[in-house]
Amino acid sequence: MEIRDLAWTYVTSTASPEASPIAGHERGARAYRRLGAALWCAGLATFVLVYCAQALLPTLAEEFRLSASTASLALSATTGALALAIVPLSVVAESWGRARVMTWALALSAILGLLAPLAPSFGALVAVRAAQGVALAALPAMAMAHVTREVAPRWLGGAMGLLIAGNTLGGLSGRLVTGVVADLGGWRLALAVIGVVSLLCTVAFRLLLPPPVAPDPPRTRLRDIAGPLRTHLADPALRCLFGIGFLLMGSFVTVYNYLGFRLLAPPFRLPGTLVGLIFLGYLAGTWASTGGGRMGDRFGRRRVLWAAVLVAIAGVWVGAPAWLPAVLAGLLLTTLGFFAAHSVASGFVGRRASLLPGGAPAQAAALYLFAYYAGSSVGGSLGGVAYDHLGWPGVTGYLTVLLSGALVLALRLRTVPPVPVPPARAS
Repeated sequence: MEIRDLAWTYVTSTASPEASPIAGHERGARAYRRLGAALWCAGLATFVLVYCAQALLPTLAEEFRLSASTASLALSATTGALALAIVPLSVVAESWGRARVMTWALALSAILGLLAPLAPSFGALVAVRAAQGVALAALPAMAMAHVTREVAPRWLGGAMGLLIAGNTLGGLSGRLVTGVVADLGGWRLALAVIGVVSLLCTVAFRLLLPPPVAPDPPRTRLRDIAGPLRTHLADPALRCLFGIGFLLMGSFVTVYNYLGFRLLAPPFRLPGTLVGLIFLGYLAGTWASTGGGRMGDRFGRRRVLWAAVLVAIAGVWVGAPAWLPAVLAGLLLTTLGFFAAHSVASGFVGRRASLLPGGAPAQAAALYLFAYYAGSSVGGSLGGVAYDHLGWPGVTGYLTVLLSGALVLALRLRTVPPVPVPPARAS
């Protein structure tokens, strides 16, 4: 789900006949089905590993006698390392062999996942989780690139859908499974289960993945990205979109990181298994991502973007009172607003970059992912500081500041002129 629209950025920027001169797999062919199943396993393994720690934060805080903000490092270390590594690895790793890199990345992250339950201290656990972030950094863009090279252009949508389905299921199941298992047998057992799941997914991925039909691209050097990087960062619209991604994800991760702490404490005192079910709210994001994109096409991305941020802000304040129905309603609104805004913003990045002279949509997508995961790491940890010192009222104020910043950038975006191209292609 996190890369739903960035997937289409990669499709539209790499799926031309010049980019893929070799005929790819046709839908219905055995190789097409194997490729789709393999990438579904890769998406599942990736996101089950990244987000499994989110449901464990209250348990880790109690086990190691930590504050909420310190416990959040179990997630922030992974997303922070992923953010730092994603741009350079996305650029250079493809020329090392897509199948080889994906296999090694999944295998290494699965092995680290099996080591995580054995961590003797919280610091060791954070170190393992950070290493997993680096190992997984190249996978999102690498999987998208592999689909666009290996599948016939007219069937890219269906193949990409399988990859995204694996991402969605991995992110949701990682949170749900760890929450339930930790309540029954502790956080070590929960992480062990996740490690086994990721290892099984890795084995299935390698067995299912058909031999590549497209050659690997020429070796790319990091200095080759300097020109497009300057182009993207010089564009005021893209700067706004990168900032929006950072602020949106910082606020969203804060909600789901610390709402569990709130619901376990008075006056709610909900059981841990029931608290874990709050992650089912992510299902609303499936509809919101699609609906937000469609509304952006119909009413204009700039208009829908700021409206979606307003919905998220409304959700923060609806969920502020200590009344469970209000909390759940606020969570739903915040989730809907976040995913709608993220869908529009991430899709906007690729379209804008594709029109800029010297722009590179795939690299712009990687920059957006950098801002997105950096927001998860930095914003999520700072949200814990607000919770530790001021409780949920502090979190409400913190979320309001972040989302207000996103709203200002979204409104600023409306004043940025489109790229001077024919009207039919203007962004």
